[in-house]
Amino acid sequence: MIPSDTLNVTHEDARAIDDCWNRIGIHGDKSCPLLEEHIHCRNCSVYSAAATRLLDRYALQQDERDPVASAVETDVKTRSLLMFRLGEEWLGLATRSLVEVAPLQAIHSLPHQRSRALLGVANVRGALVACLSLVELLDLDGSAAPASSGRIMPRMLIIAAHGGPVVVPVDEVDGIHAIDERILDAASQSGEQASAKFTRGVLQFRGRSLRWLDEEQLLSAVTRSLT
Repeated sequence: MIPSDTLNVTHEDARAIDDCWNRIGIHGDKSCPLLEEHIHCRNCSVYSAAATRLLDRYALQQDERDPVASAVETDVKTRSLLMFRLGEEWLGLATRSLVEVAPLQAIHSLPHQRSRALLGVANVRGALVACLSLVELLDLDGSAAPASSGRIMPRMLIIAAHGGPVVVPVDEVDGIHAIDERILDAASQSGEQASAKFTRGVLQFRGRSLRWLDEEQLLSAVTRSLT
């Protein structure tokens, strides 16, 4: 998950963002009424949305006592990926395609729908938003048993499709991680992605085999599923 110091304000434009996690959340007086449900601020959609907006705009604060390490770090180009799980498979999606990570909502089915990937619609802050199955779009095994844990909570990803936002339910969200572009380049050239739908490459991350999704191909497939 994104450490709290990553979200420290380092630019005047960020002052408009309410860093409630530092006031009433896990790093504040813990008076937020949502803490009982989410346990930790990192599981809250408010925290996730702020992290997504800030990650690509602000550099990680460096230890000023180690200028050599700082100089080396700034030379490393990274790309931020949201990592999430569907069944037994871990996937990564570029955060530029992500609007928000939201709590799981009820999905209302639609009559006479033609797309197998279209699950229905979900209510997102009063607006009905199309809900799609990534399992169907990616041709994953829908019968695969998910990892079991009492602390894991399914989520919905709100992604920015070409025709407007859509939501996709996922079994677990790990967080947003900055990945060295050299690792991503090696993964895209490895050839492992050839048999995987809408996949740019496969990389190893924290002991997991992670499919790095091609967001352009995926978003095009999302658009086709809605027409």
